[in-house]
Amino acid sequence: MTLFLDSNSGAAIQRAAQALRDWRQHQHGLKVGLVYGPVSAEDRLYHSKCPVEQRSVTALAAALDEIGARWKVLNPCERGFIEELAGCDVALSNLHGPYGEDGRLQGLLDYLRVPYCGSGVGASAVAADKVLCKRVMESFGVPTPGWRVWSGGVAEWRGQAVMVKPPFGGSSVGMALVRDAETLPVALADAAGDEGNAVLIEDYIAGVPLTVGLLELPGGNVVIFPPLATQATEADFYDADTKLDIDSRRSVIVTAVELEPDVLSEIAGHTMALWQGLGLRGSARVDFMLSGDGHLFALEVNSTPGMSRDSNFVVGAAMVGLTHTDIVLAMLHEALTRPPYDVPLPTPAFASSTPTREAAV
Repeated sequence: MTLFLDSNSGAAIQRAAQALRDWRQHQHGLKVGLVYGPVSAEDRLYHSKCPVEQRSVTALAAALDEIGARWKVLNPCERGFIEELAGCDVALSNLHGPYGEDGRLQGLLDYLRVPYCGSGVGASAVAADKVLCKRVMESFGVPTPGWRVWSGGVAEWRGQAVMVKPPFGGSSVGMALVRDAETLPVALADAAGDEGNAVLIEDYIAGVPLTVGLLELPGGNVVIFPPLATQATEADFYDADTKLDIDSRRSVIVTAVELEPDVLSEIAGHTMALWQGLGLRGSARVDFMLSGDGHLFALEVNSTPGMSRDSNFVVGAAMVGLTHTDIVLAMLHEALTRPPYDVPLPTPAFASSTPTREAAV
């Protein structure tokens, strides 16, 4: 049975953290595959523009060094990736968007029988698909802004501002805030991309963006971090450029936020419903919007939170007394103590002469 903890559960959190640190003493030499590479559009953007010192993979590597693990960055775009992955004790993915956090990598790891940090195939797939996640939220009774799907043709303008979002991917890549009918077609075309994907059109809710992290600790405990408010000072919303912070301008303010007890209770209730209902594991982040009139709306679920030193997730963890290394330890512990995915499949065999399929030119 899952026991949810919050910032008022300080003693229980610290007991779990100490259990992690004790467990760490036996993990020296653990072979960790740190999966990272420019696979999705989101990852390609980070790979090309985000300063190295600000990347999650840099922070994760430092934490693994502190733990005493033997780690290697495994790039899915390079030959030999699957064979190297199969030889790891555990996989820690830093991929985002399609192929990384949408269940496909998780399915591969299940097939290879390699333990991995984070949610499984089903939860990852649902969380990564914004449209499907909306439907699931509604089935759980979790309030979310009104929405519709555009699949081509003339889009109806309904007289109010909307957020246009690609259905897959994160970091606000391809997103746009549209305030008038004239700019809607361009935003839709950008979000649809060259593949002409369906696009999510979501009612824009003005208010305070909130983000809430969750981390699975030993003993069946899941700690819910205090809500953080995010404010972009030089953009209409928390867009991709703001998140990347290419010029290190620090144009987003992340702060703890004082909320009424009934709002905190509502956030906790919706967060727990999504964690349990989706079957999330390891770590996750849920984003909300608190409207000016006090109504709370869930926006999306992230099953692979950003893990840079200054990420919202890491800041939230620090507020309950957990370090970045504690987070990584918790993720590794959950992966390695989870009952293995075991089905009657042959042990994968590899040969250096195995042909590879090159991308079409």
